Amino acid sequence: MALVVFSSKMRTLEQEKIAVIGLGYVGLPVAISFGRKLPTVGFDIRQRRVDELKKGHDDTLEVTDADLASATKLEMTADPAKLKECTFFIVAVPTPIDHNNRPDLTPMIRASETIGPHVKKGDVVVYESTVYPGVTEDICGPILDAKSGLKNGVDYWLGYSPERINPGDKEHTFEKILKVVSGQTPEVCDRVAKVYGSVVIAGVHKATSIKVAEAAKVIENTQRDLNIALMNELALIFDRMDIRTQDVLEAAGTKWNFLKFTPGLVGGHCIGVDPYYLTTKAEELGYLPEVILAGRRINNSIAPFIAQKCVKMLTQLDVPLRKAKVGILGLTFKENVPDLRNSKIPDIIAELRQYGIEAMVHDPMGDPHEAFEEYKVEITPLEKLQNLDAVIFAVSHAQYLADIDANVYARVRDGGVVIDVKSVLKPGSAPRGIRHWSL
Repeated sequence: MALVVFSSKMRTLEQEKIAVIGLGYVGLPVAISFGRKLPTVGFDIRQRRVDELKKGHDDTLEVTDADLASATKLEMTADPAKLKECTFFIVAVPTPIDHNNRPDLTPMIRASETIGPHVKKGDVVVYESTVYPGVTEDICGPILDAKSGLKNGVDYWLGYSPERINPGDKEHTFEKILKVVSGQTPEVCDRVAKVYGSVVIAGVHKATSIKVAEAAKVIENTQRDLNIALMNELALIFDRMDIRTQDVLEAAGTKWNFLKFTPGLVGGHCIGVDPYYLTTKAEELGYLPEVILAGRRINNSIAPFIAQKCVKMLTQLDVPLRKAKVGILGLTFKENVPDLRNSKIPDIIAELRQYGIEAMVHDPMGDPHEAFEEYKVEITPLEKLQNLDAVIFAVSHAQYLADIDANVYARVRDGGVVIDVKSVLKPGSAPRGIRHWSL
């Protein structure tokens, strides 16, 4: 009997059938892009999510109804049996951290266990989820081997292509962002590049190995985290000097090579999470990453600092703290998205509670059920935020910015306090003697 050697070159682009595992903020745009051109299965374990998307609407607002309708070759399902005909698997599931800031690879493991039985000889499995170098080959590969009865690198191949989706960003979309790709061999990398290159008009960059691609992803957000940490530390210093940080940054920003980062809350599923994947692996290897962890400590301290600043300003106004009426505008992790994951606003709420203050919270985009389930926070109607002693303007949603006077200043009593976390309010614009402070 002749020995058959399966080559990654055996399939043309037209012979590929794509599977996208996970239809969240990352996976859905990927599935739609491929579903416009190639037969594609979009799989998610949440039947409710699949049903909603089949009705033609995405409640994360990451894609439009028209986008969904345009993916005529996309079949969405919660049935793993639908994966059996696929040849090119893309895993786009979350990679969160636990309460001890340790990587939680459970979604990656579960996804690998789900698709493993459907991986066949000649297939390629590409991971997009943020991980530390080695996860794809050292953790996911053995799971796929066990579930498929095959051997990765021999019967089927692994690849890694880091996701770069920015929730709410309608300019830097999946198809318009240069795609980093990698594979176990140069041939596999070529195949991965060919598949992604068929839909990503910005082009692809071939990393020299899977581990290099994994490392590139994890340092992208680590770099941003550290730059924001520097701005936050400067804000803490300038506050003690009674200098407005935004004024300093505008002046410094006139220099051609000054990097224009700003202070603020660092939440969400990327910047506030990804560095821990790198630091955990570094610690396992016996190295303590001091700079990265210092940046994380600074950024995690900003929410309590904002709450404490509010308390100090209320105290200066002789407001009894337990009777103080405080409202918080915004709960999602960033402006103009409904994403509540890893929001730092609950940290502000928790710190205020330490002083006996029960803040009311409004958000025009966050889901009230999710807010209560995740954080035990009730979203209050905007009209109930009246005659407040202080407003913490935490998330600069477009709805708030459309009418600052009505949505922010009108909520505060004469002589009250406005805490401007994003520094979007103009100095001196506060009416009726309202005290305005910005980070």
